[in-house]
Amino acid sequence: MNVGAAESRLGVGIVGAGRVGPVLARALAGAGHAITGISAVSAESRERAEAMLPGVPILDVPEVVRRSELVLLAVPGDQLPGLASGLAATGVWQPGQLVIHTAPEHGTAVLAPALAAGVIPLALHPAIVFTGTSLDLSRLAGATIAVTAPAPVLPIGQALAVEMGAEPVVVREQDRVAYADAMTAAGELSRAVVRQATDALRELGIERPDRLAGGVVRAAVEEELLAAAGRELPELPE
Repeated sequence: MNVGAAESRLGVGIVGAGRVGPVLARALAGAGHAITGISAVSAESRERAEAMLPGVPILDVPEVVRRSELVLLAVPGDQLPGLASGLAATGVWQPGQLVIHTAPEHGTAVLAPALAAGVIPLALHPAIVFTGTSLDLSRLAGATIAVTAPAPVLPIGQALAVEMGAEPVVVREQDRVAYADAMTAAGELSRAVVRQATDALRELGIERPDRLAGGVVRAAVEEELLAAAGRELPELPE
């Protein structure tokens, strides 16, 4: 598959109907790709798939893979090794097929069983908090997607990130765990600060503490992000 393949119309299958998969499917559909199917097990995930992707067939995982030129594995990182090897054992991976996962802590090594079958492995992690609704499509616009891939196919991952409305940022294979730790810390610490501030204001009897704390929190975060943008990058080893 050549680098320009991401710019052509692809049949995209989604494995996983949690908060991430259906949203990225909508984003790819908006870029002109055809969604061939999605897997969904629980009643909640089936409802989400039907709401976000009306008319898209809900299929079992092997059938999603068989029908698709691009397979998006939108499952938790701890499920990826077993999923990749299990599908390899069934023989459904196809040479030249694009296979993407969205787990922040993994690069492409976790897809080794699929790679052995001739697929093109990509790791794309959108750096946003997902709600599983169409609200996330606006959050994707202007957000970043961490892209990890073998050098010859890195432009494909970058092009797919752009098609989803985001800015691609390359993260090296060996840096994915540290990247995931940083993203987790950013989310958890931000939530903790907001909870602490709003709880303290609520105890003072202040109504709508979210509005009072919100202005300070947003301004402080914006100021720190601007400062971070102005800092020089450290020298990275070759």
